[in-house]
This record gives sequence, C-alpha cells and structure tokens, in this order.
Amino acid sequence: MSDVKPVGVSVSSGSRRHTRLEGLYRRYSPWLVARLRRRFGTDTEDLVQEIWLRVAAIEAGLDIRHPRAFLLKVAFNIGLSGDRQHRRRRQILDSAAPLETMVLEPTQNAAVQIQEIVLALPQPLRDVFVLSRFGGLTNNQIAEQLGISPKTVEWRMTKALAQCAAELRR
Repeated sequence: MSDVKPVGVSVSSGSRRHTRLEGLYRRYSPWLVARLRRRFGTDTEDLVQEIWLRVAAIEAGLDIRHPRAFLLKVAFNIGLSGDRQHRRRRQILDSAAPLETMVLEPTQNAAVQIQEIVLALPQPLRDVFVLSRFGGLTNNQIAEQLGISPKTVEWRMTKALAQCAAELRR
C-alpha cells in the first residue's frame, strides 16, 4: 500500500505536529461537534472550525493531557472573545446616531423604505454599512472598531450595497 500525499505537501519536522493534530481531530472532533450541538443547537460549524484553527495555532508546544477539557476551554475562550466583540460592536453602534433619528430625504415614504432596507441587512453587513455611511468611518477605522480585517470590511460593504441596491430596484 503506498502513501498518497496531496500535491505540494512535503514531509518535514512539521509533519509530526500535523500528525498529532490530525490524531486529535480524528479522535475528538465527533465528540466536540456532538457536545457543542447539545449546548448551542445545530448551527455550530463556524465555532467548531474556529476551535480547530486555534488548536492548530497553539497546540505545537503543548503537552495536552486532557484533550476534551482543553477543547472545551478553547470553545469557552472563543465564546468569551465573541461576547466581548459583540459588546464592543454594540457600544460602537449605540454611540452612532440611531437610524430612527436620522433625517432622510426626499420623502417620508422613501426614508421609511431606506430605513427598512438597512435594518433588514444581516447584522455584520449592517454594522459595517451604518458605521461607513452614517458614522463616516473609513474601512480601516471600521476594521479596528469591529476587530475585523479591512478586507472583511470591504467585502461586507460590497455585499451590503448590493443588497440595498437590489431591494431599491424592487
């Protein structure tokens, strides 16, 4: 039986680390997914992916004696950082002028329509849109405020504008 390796992958000293990480993943991933689904419901894919990305980044120098406890601690830390990010985003958006108090022209019906379109945007897109268009922040400032990359800000703004334009054409 021959070993098949993906193109562009070489065996190096990092392969032991990769093998150890792969072993952790194969052994504990089904357990982790089941545990998180029981706790958070069916939408856990992003969380599981984030956990394994963090484990891959920090696992190299660690002697993990209790992998399940370690994985749950990483999940807990991600949840904490997500909560902090959510609170920070909420503070920033609360400090910006609320949509309800903004005067939109030219007519009241158009203002209501635009407000409804903006409020209907998914939260991440709406946050970027509001900070850019109503808060006057640059992409770099928005990225810093929300704790995301400028490229993510750019992508979200493009999506938000496309969704707004599509709704306005209806």
